[in-house]
Amino acid sequence: MNTERTDHMKYLPQMEILDSHMLDDVLKYRDAFQDTDFTATDVKNALRKPGLTPHDFMALLSTAAQPFLEEMAQKAHIVTRRHFGNSISIFTPVYFANYCENHCIYCGFNSHNKIKRARLNDEELHQECQNIAAEGFEEVLMLTGESPHMSDVHYIGNAVKIARQYFRQVGLEIYPVNTDDYAYLHQCGVDYVTVFQETYNADKYETLHLAGNKRVFPYRFYAQERALRGGMRGVGFAALLGLDDYQKDAISTGIHAWLMQKKYPHAEISLSCPRLRPIINNDKINPKDVDERKLTQILCAYRLFLPFASIVVSSRENAHYRNNIVKIMATKVSAGVCVGIGGHLKADHSEVGDEQFEISDNRSFSEMYSTIKKMGLQPVTSEYIYV
Repeated sequence: MNTERTDHMKYLPQMEILDSHMLDDVLKYRDAFQDTDFTATDVKNALRKPGLTPHDFMALLSTAAQPFLEEMAQKAHIVTRRHFGNSISIFTPVYFANYCENHCIYCGFNSHNKIKRARLNDEELHQECQNIAAEGFEEVLMLTGESPHMSDVHYIGNAVKIARQYFRQVGLEIYPVNTDDYAYLHQCGVDYVTVFQETYNADKYETLHLAGNKRVFPYRFYAQERALRGGMRGVGFAALLGLDDYQKDAISTGIHAWLMQKKYPHAEISLSCPRLRPIINNDKINPKDVDERKLTQILCAYRLFLPFASIVVSSRENAHYRNNIVKIMATKVSAGVCVGIGGHLKADHSEVGDEQFEISDNRSFSEMYSTIKKMGLQPVTSEYIYV
């Protein structure tokens, strides 16, 4: 469907509409943030508290908090160890289709990009999963491009059923779907769903998403809630840092997760912190104003505001940075990553379909496992055992 001229705030006929005001609430917090409103006193007050209010969270994301980064990191470390111990979960993504019907200007999979498209069949999915499991992985995050026509819900559900033959935990990062579709995917074996809002600036969102279902901003926003209503155990949140004002996007992500935790207290919440990475045919796509110190500030603020949330730091970041961040507050990392389609089918990791973006950390499962052990932490390959 061509949605070049559709209103990005208007639902398409097939899209489920929830009776919720959460989007308005998140945008109110976003609009209320003014960086210059916060002082060192606000930051100190926040750091003294055992639990943070949204105002405190904003203070820790303000420029006024930058001189307190060391103190924030020390407290984040204490909070992380209190709630998660020394455990660091390891997973890997499985990219099994890269067909896409969206025109997102920052993504390698976008429908206008001339790349090699592919979709794994059953035999290839079995081989891909078998090879990944042989490396030691027990958890995977399955990903596709956003094409309901080439990768429909039943194709995805079948892929999940295959994956569950090899792994104890299966997460999903696909295009948003309706509640009944999430219920079906949960029945197929999906444990949790991750959705990146990309940016919470609705106006900027419109200029970045030129066509496709992804252009509909509110439908994407409510994906996590539909997933939980469909029976998913957990949901993940993220903004793609560098697309817009990083402070406001981090605030929006944190508030979105916080409100969902309040509404669905049984849900397992996770936060990711992706920064822009170069993509095929466009190596100029890179983080803009979000350097590693600012990224660390965001992660510390996430941890102190949402102490029970899992924090995922992916292979978008380099090995040195990830080694340091798992010592402080990260609780989950990827390893053995291939972001093209079928990257684990062959020993040389040659892919049958092109990649979504370039990664920074190429360490294998065994290398990541060994590194975590050497740091005095405990690598975990699965947090759940089904009986």
